Amino acid sequence: MKRIYTHLFCLLSLLGMLSCTDKYTEIFTANAPVYMSYDDLRSAVKTSSAQPMKHPGKIYFKDNYILIIEQMKGIHLIDVSTPSSPKNIGFIEIPGCTDMAIRNQLLFADSYVDLVALDVSNLSNVKESHRLKDVLPYRVPATDNEFPVTRIDQKKGVILEWEVITEKRELEPSYYPNYPMYDNLANSSSPDKLSAGGISGSGFGKSGSMARFGLYDKYLYIADTYILNIFDVSGTLVNVGKSSLNGNVETMFVYDKHLFFGTPNGMLIYSLQVPNTPALVSTFWHATSCDPVVVQDGYAYITLRGGQVCHADFNRLDVVKLSADYKTNTLAASYNLTNPYGLAIDNNTLFVCDGTAGLKVYDATDKLAITSHQLAAFPDIKTYDVIPVNGYLFMVGDDGFYLYDYADLQHIKQIGHIPVVKE
Repeated sequence: MKRIYTHLFCLLSLLGMLSCTDKYTEIFTANAPVYMSYDDLRSAVKTSSAQPMKHPGKIYFKDNYILIIEQMKGIHLIDVSTPSSPKNIGFIEIPGCTDMAIRNQLLFADSYVDLVALDVSNLSNVKESHRLKDVLPYRVPATDNEFPVTRIDQKKGVILEWEVITEKRELEPSYYPNYPMYDNLANSSSPDKLSAGGISGSGFGKSGSMARFGLYDKYLYIADTYILNIFDVSGTLVNVGKSSLNGNVETMFVYDKHLFFGTPNGMLIYSLQVPNTPALVSTFWHATSCDPVVVQDGYAYITLRGGQVCHADFNRLDVVKLSADYKTNTLAASYNLTNPYGLAIDNNTLFVCDGTAGLKVYDATDKLAITSHQLAAFPDIKTYDVIPVNGYLFMVGDDGFYLYDYADLQHIKQIGHIPVVKE
């Protein structure tokens, strides 16, 4: 931000008193929003040919497909029916998409302020089935610089991107030394032919540990900081309502008729005994950090990440022993890590995305000695999240999508890769 102050001095008045009029010219460099109208947003969903991955985000598995979020743009469709040869077969354009879930043949995704349901029974012709308008918070894409953000007019539509502008303003003396008001919302609450196949069958897919979408019975849950949005997805989309949460939720994991939320201060456990009214069961507090959680057979595995954004100076894995009713939870062990993000557990095999330190695989049979039983490590990848399915591990990181065969735990190997295309 630059400021130029020009002082215009006055002559003495006839009364012998000094009277001045100062003008202040201020030049500001800032991010200005580029809008998409709501009408254009609500006609934008469509299927297109395969697109290169540039900014991959969350992942989801259903049938023989891995779906990968292209942050704020849409969803990549990856055919993994032949695991050693994953194929990028298409792209679903969904502006503002950051998360997803699949029930039967319907894919649910956020599109800025809207929730959309897409029929994915035929991936060559994905169709919008239902849309609920204005049920999600107004979000904006992140900026890639340190300039402030100009005022945002939500009536103009949603924000596709930012353009850097320079503004020059002349201010009257009465305004000095105030500065123009900028609302820095940018950090508020991330040609192949299409296959003729589709996502079919009944049941749910499988999300990664970084998800904020979760399915149980006929309900879709969407966590938004301190609020849980609940939708009935058994027929047409029905907005059931909102439920207040006891923490700032970052991630959600559905297991054993319960919701397990990762928050900066602890793990929250909610019962789904009454699915449309989740009830708090217990809270396991930990030091402030960023943390996804996964659960299996009476244990919760939580990665705690430090850094400036997460307000912590440590990185570790916590293993928490859960009681049968989830009301009494005790820390069993903690292990130092480098920069952990997502994780997954399959029987006694624990997969940890340790950020810049890569993918790590452990035998977690002995909860008191997990890091002493490392099965494999793939260090030269900046990892984000993983999903294990039937001896295959699907992983997404900063430089693309990876596929591993872990059927033989003594010889885990990478068998497929779709790289990110650098801009």
